[in-house]
Amino acid sequence: MSQFAIRSVNSRFLSKSIARRLTTALPAPAIIAASAAAAQRAGARSVSTAASSMHLARAGSLAAGQLRAYSTEQPAATAAGGAGAAEKHEFKAETKKLLHIVAHSLYSQREVFVRELISNSSDALEKLRHLQATSQDVSAERPLEINITVDADKKTITFCDSGVGMTAEELKENLGTIARSGSKAYIEKMKDSDDTKDMANTIVGQFGVGFYSAFMVGDKITVYTRSATPGSEGYCWESDGLGSYTLQKSEGIDVGTKIVISVKEDADEFLDKSKLETIIKKYSNFVGFPITVNGEKVNTVDALWTKDKNSISDEDHANFYRFVSRAWDEPAYHLVYKADGPLSIRSILYVPTKNPEALGFDRIKPGVSLYSRKVLIMPNAENLLPEWLRFIQGVVDSEDLPLNLSRELLQNGPIIMRLKSIITSRIIKWLQEESRKDPAKYKEFFKTFGIFIKEGVCQDASNQAEIAKLLRFETSANDADELISLNEYVEAMPSDQEHIYYFCTPNRQFGLESPYYEPFKKHGTNVLMLHHPLDEFVMGRLSNFEGKRLISIDSKDVAQVLKKWNDADQAESASDASAASLTTDQANELTSWMLPVLGMHVKEVKVSERYMSYPAIVTDFDSPAVRRMMKMMAGDSKQSIPLSPCNVEINVNDPVIKGLYSLKTSDEDLARKVAQQLFDNALIAAGIMDDPRTMIKRLNEILASAVQK
Repeated sequence: MSQFAIRSVNSRFLSKSIARRLTTALPAPAIIAASAAAAQRAGARSVSTAASSMHLARAGSLAAGQLRAYSTEQPAATAAGGAGAAEKHEFKAETKKLLHIVAHSLYSQREVFVRELISNSSDALEKLRHLQATSQDVSAERPLEINITVDADKKTITFCDSGVGMTAEELKENLGTIARSGSKAYIEKMKDSDDTKDMANTIVGQFGVGFYSAFMVGDKITVYTRSATPGSEGYCWESDGLGSYTLQKSEGIDVGTKIVISVKEDADEFLDKSKLETIIKKYSNFVGFPITVNGEKVNTVDALWTKDKNSISDEDHANFYRFVSRAWDEPAYHLVYKADGPLSIRSILYVPTKNPEALGFDRIKPGVSLYSRKVLIMPNAENLLPEWLRFIQGVVDSEDLPLNLSRELLQNGPIIMRLKSIITSRIIKWLQEESRKDPAKYKEFFKTFGIFIKEGVCQDASNQAEIAKLLRFETSANDADELISLNEYVEAMPSDQEHIYYFCTPNRQFGLESPYYEPFKKHGTNVLMLHHPLDEFVMGRLSNFEGKRLISIDSKDVAQVLKKWNDADQAESASDASAASLTTDQANELTSWMLPVLGMHVKEVKVSERYMSYPAIVTDFDSPAVRRMMKMMAGDSKQSIPLSPCNVEINVNDPVIKGLYSLKTSDEDLARKVAQQLFDNALIAAGIMDDPRTMIKRLNEILASAVQK
């Protein structure tokens, strides 16, 4: 157990603001400073009076260590009066208020008291192990472990460890403040020595309030402790956390610390052995010492992220992945990533085989949990990775986390932003490496998780260029099942091609038969074929790649290249074109007639400058994706949205257009119906007609006229 003490706190810290500060990451130094001021004002008071606010401090572990007792029963010597008379001390009013805040307001969930007390014990054991390793003279007769006993009949929970302890002098030295962190001081001391820096990184305690979380579930706490220093005496500390505590010497105490919690009536749930085991596995499963509950070992899974990646087998990865993800599939990819600068990071990450969202489940929670020195800080940490990486499973452990006082929440700031940036960049690089290593395997990954990559392009502007390299596409030049990257597309581009062309359609066949694709097919230009509803937004947000613009082949941005191709085609077949098509005057006459016939939905009717076998198409229109967004904003995805005015381009070589020119003179009523039908057909080809059923009556009338002739 850690050093346990409280110092009288300046009464000015007892206002409501202190409660707010404590619950919103008030740093320990602020409380320590107030305590020091109070201690100075105490002046010549006796040691007993100055220590009258004493209480146990969670991370206030002794610089020298802790004590423990293995017996789950109260030592007989203590029950009979012990080796010394019990000294009763009254808490001062301000300390009682501060203690109340720590025990009742600081933590969001009562179950964290298990994490805090186990962390204390882990620190004590780590310190003793260090003392043994440096050949210092210490008493260490027991194995280094943490034993928890649940007694439902007596309504007690007992935490025992065989760690290092406190001498009487150390107790007096550390009597002072509820937030005194002996562990933090111990870390600083260890870091001064080059050969003990690694050991310093294994200490969990930082703030010095964790012990008091036990009062959330206990109405009385009894602690038995004896220092590992040879010849040290044992002590018993006891309090109800309200008005007073007692302190006395006690015989029959083994080296280490034993904490006995008398459980409150409203906390009986924690007397359930299985519940306690679940809490341990959630928060403290990877503590570096054995943890038992009523004699049965609980923490059976190793912290793989602390091991050398070459020593971890595929079976180890599979088992650990299933543990952290609570899934039963195999991990598709795994990454063990460690860094010491600019932040200390130890992590192990996995890509699942299956995507639960694709199976119809709700939006999944972030899959990476945040640890600090192998103790869980935040499961499914939302601030650790961008939302598009929520499918990644695993653990990130960092000792540099800016935690609040309760160690439950991250304090937003440059360190967290830096950690997020480092991990995100490494994951992107990792997936790029896997895509090059085994393209076929990566193709299967993209089919399953490609939607998340597309989200990343839309949401993560700072990493957009690198995320774009993870995208994969069908193309018009390859089979439907063959996917390529944007890099591969650019590398295969002819020297005279300036842009990357793509086409968003409901399916491949629709795209290949579309009038918008015809000129690209004729000229052998490869086109990315996109079929997911999100694809148009992805390409719009990306806009360019490696200096090449991304252009949709049904947009007005392709007009220039289409005109270039059309001019070349007409030059090659000038004689045939002049004989087959309408004259310029006839074309102008027809377009002028069609414009008022088609009405307010059309801005302009003109002769097309592209190659096509269709009689007419529409251009400069709101894309299907934009129209879907408009429907969503209107609150009804089935609602018909009025068409924005667009342009109509006619093919003067098409027999329907040439026939329409003659029909407008001989049967204008039928010609109007044909012109309107041509416009609707063009809307369908563009994918922007909401309900084709509106044209059925007109179409039947045209058919009736056709069969009567």
